[in-house]
Amino acid sequence: MSFEDFDNLPIGWEDHEDIAMKLYERFGAEFTENKIYRIRFTDLLQWILEIDSFTGKKEDSNEGHLEQIQAKWVYEWRDNN
Repeated sequence: MSFEDFDNLPIGWEDHEDIAMKLYERFGAEFTENKIYRIRFTDLLQWILEIDSFTGKKEDSNEGHLEQIQAKWVYEWRDNN
């Protein structure tokens, strides 16, 4: 299995860190820590559903998942800035 294959492995709702990394790859430094925490959950949910390798369903999302993804996204932003 090549490294490219790892980037395309299916991601589900429990994969908070993987989702956060994909969001950071998409938006980079466009969102600072403060902006990440101000994102509406409706927008965050839509962006997650747009991730190519994401296999979760909209109806399986919940506030807990979205909060964890936000927190992991902030950690990813901090690690890279």
